Amino acid sequence: METITYDILIIGAGPIGLACGLEAQRAGLSYLIVEKGTLVNSLYNYPINMTFFSTSEKLEIGGIPFTSVHPKPNRMEAMEYYRRVADAKDLNVHLFEEVQQMDPQGDLYGINTNKGKYKARHVIIAVGFYGIPNMLHIPGEELPKVRHYYFDPHYYYRQKVVVVGANNSSADAALETWRKGADVTMVVRQQELGSIKYWTKPDLENRIKEGSIKCYFSSNLAEIREREVDVQTPEGKVTLENDFVLAMTGYQPDFGFLQKVGIYLSPDEKRYPQYDPETMETNLPNVYLAGVICGGMDTHVWFIENSREHAVKIVQHIVREQNVTQA
Repeated sequence: METITYDILIIGAGPIGLACGLEAQRAGLSYLIVEKGTLVNSLYNYPINMTFFSTSEKLEIGGIPFTSVHPKPNRMEAMEYYRRVADAKDLNVHLFEEVQQMDPQGDLYGINTNKGKYKARHVIIAVGFYGIPNMLHIPGEELPKVRHYYFDPHYYYRQKVVVVGANNSSADAALETWRKGADVTMVVRQQELGSIKYWTKPDLENRIKEGSIKCYFSSNLAEIREREVDVQTPEGKVTLENDFVLAMTGYQPDFGFLQKVGIYLSPDEKRYPQYDPETMETNLPNVYLAGVICGGMDTHVWFIENSREHAVKIVQHIVREQNVTQA
């Protein structure tokens, strides 16, 4: 089969990847979006009852209105919105197609996936950070009872559940599983709860205060076994009966892929990728970053509402370059 050449190949079909496709389409450029999972794969992996902190207009892309029944939309509404955008604009998206290799080929880039081969004049990397969990690095973490993703609380009915973490995901998992009949214990490394949605935090604080949800602060999960766990507390080690561990310890971008294709990362623990904030172009000519990937390990810097502009910057830069070349 003949290899198709696109003006832009976009890696990632999250909201920002879709926004890049919309801008390319508006500019009359040929493009393809490839995604290793389903459409807006990160949102799909969010907890089933998740409510966004942002209002619906801040989640809009391409100037297409997002209407929601509630002041803050939920996961189901967001997925419905992005599906409708993809259909209404007939976006060129290939799902469940993973990029395996990307190499410069003269003025083009050759991209090999698990389903095909393509060439592109420009590449936009708009992958998220939800695919690789931050590990605990403790004995027993490999057991099937340990989950780094929390989806539906019903599964944990009448189970003894340990929730690790102190932020939004941990708070949601603890409250929702408790309400569905789980015996919940939280293990929090800090001295207090972290950054939690303002409508959730008082609820969790009250449940901890009354003892409905147990919580060990300034503590760490030390070891996981089939039927119990060890928690290292300021007072010493505590052993708890346990059925499931929900390790809500955050996630990180696929730094391995960035390094594999040749994008420079800062040598410190933040691992910031190198790019021009005015154009979003990386150290690789005609390769751009968009969305949360730009923040390295600071995964709470870029959101949908403040990185939608990346799509506009990138496509405007590509169009300017093409106009100069053609002049």
